[in-house]
Amino acid sequence: MNPNITVQEIMTTNPVTVQSEVSLSSLREMFAKHSFHHLPVTGSHGELIGIISREDFYKVAYVLSIESTKLANTKAHFQHLCAADIMTKYPLQLGPDDTIGLAADIFLANKFHALPIVEDGQLVGIVTSHDLLSHCFASPLGEEVGIEEFEEQ
Repeated sequence: MNPNITVQEIMTTNPVTVQSEVSLSSLREMFAKHSFHHLPVTGSHGELIGIISREDFYKVAYVLSIESTKLANTKAHFQHLCAADIMTKYPLQLGPDDTIGLAADIFLANKFHALPIVEDGQLVGIVTSHDLLSHCFASPLGEEVGIEEFEEQ
């Protein structure tokens, strides 16, 4: 793996995003419908203002279910809370020309799995630890470790 490859080569472009006022009910539907684990939150002009992980969402849902004594209370909380209430504000971000080595270092040091990619103030993509692993293991094993030489020995 070449750690100097830019994140723009492996990032997901045009990620699904939500606006800050989207309800928790809508977030639940989005996470149920899609296999992604992170939702960037953008402002009205496409600027990144936060991010919500699937884990963050389910932690909030769990706490609401414990704190609410009745199902109706849990549903009421879901109706009144929105993405802005649970998002991580000002998440770490990279530019498209930053390297996958830097992304890997950030993932390892911070124990999270997604980095929004921002250029000129606009969200242009997202790179995840899954993207990084997929890139690292996309080439046939023989090309990376010189399997031909190994077989000759």
